[in-house]
Amino acid sequence: MTNYTSDLLRLLEERGHIHQVTDPEALDALAAKEIVTAYVGFDPTAPSLHVGNLASIMLLRRVQQAGHRPIVIMGGGTAKVGDPSGKDETRQMLTDEKLASNIASIQGSFEQILRFDDSETGAVLVNNDDWLSKLGYIELLRDVGKHFTINRMLTFDSVKLRLDREQPLTFLEFNYMILQAYDFLKLSRDYNCRVQLGGSDQWGNIVNGIELGRRIDGSELYGVTGPLVTRSDGAKMGKSVSGAIWLNEAQLPAYDFWQYWRNMDDRDVGRFLRLFTDLPLDEIARLEKLEGSEINAAKVVLANEVTALVRGKDAAAAAEATASATFAGGGMGEDLPTLELPAEGMALAAICTAIGFTQSNGEAKRKLAEGAVRLDGEVVNDPARIVTLGAGQSLKLSLGKKRHGILGSGLIRATT
Repeated sequence: MTNYTSDLLRLLEERGHIHQVTDPEALDALAAKEIVTAYVGFDPTAPSLHVGNLASIMLLRRVQQAGHRPIVIMGGGTAKVGDPSGKDETRQMLTDEKLASNIASIQGSFEQILRFDDSETGAVLVNNDDWLSKLGYIELLRDVGKHFTINRMLTFDSVKLRLDREQPLTFLEFNYMILQAYDFLKLSRDYNCRVQLGGSDQWGNIVNGIELGRRIDGSELYGVTGPLVTRSDGAKMGKSVSGAIWLNEAQLPAYDFWQYWRNMDDRDVGRFLRLFTDLPLDEIARLEKLEGSEINAAKVVLANEVTALVRGKDAAAAAEATASATFAGGGMGEDLPTLELPAEGMALAAICTAIGFTQSNGEAKRKLAEGAVRLDGEVVNDPARIVTLGAGQSLKLSLGKKRHGILGSGLIRATT
């Protein structure tokens, strides 16, 4: 452990958020003597962020908890270009209207996790399209582009990996690192922002911004990256068998979000409690020492804490109550994902896909053939079986031991 003197770097290190820091001694001294402004950028390519983005959001939460000011950049401008980092192909281009809709939808997640007010440490949300869309092409080339050499740009992983795989990298994407660097310069000028935060895959982009600020304005800027967060089973954060683990309720019911954390590998409990919750470190140390069936109690704590942070305390309580009713009492909790069947009924394979248990009817047929699907506790394996219900009737649909849903007729709520 590094002996940091600032609350900011000490908190980030204690919670496992630090992978790399540019000039850690200077940043530590700066954060110890004054309020520092730090930012993270998020490109609004979907109507919700997912669990893979949560580590970066938590970086901003830690900034605020340590008495500093976080800035959220919504990449309405950079999303029109597309970050090539970690991507094998060019992103689909989104319209201005779709980007605006996504930003409006995503904003609620930040308002749940960060404090937005007019105080010195109140969070700020800005859209980089406000300045990037106003840049003249020749102006950008002359004032900013001259500080980037093609030789160096070709060495960055985001570019090098695509070229090594002989996968196309458009000139549009090649410019992404220049625009992100300009973001840092702009925030430094307008908000006295001194720090950019991000995942480890953003290191090259962050360093570019630091150097651009130094070359043009003589600014002393800093970067902090968090480690790439993966699960011990090798799966990427934010992904599950049934799809992305979205932060927004509209994209993923709270019960499914809660279950994602409840089903974590035993080896991940302590690490994720530090990264994604505000529980005291001594309590986390106690929980991660639990063994055997007792570790399940720690997983419930993890699920409750993360769900309460992202969705609210009521959502966490409802999800836990549903889990208790489903697993302990054999009942059908009210917060389970539900699907209203049409009067003529629906084929079982189609039901599994419509409720979100499988990604396709082909996958549903395989699960049925394996005997993994049950209706009210009884194994069913005929994908063509038509399930019909009378008015007000309901059935519990299960896939394996951990995924459950309600099929109903005349249900008020129907989510997938």
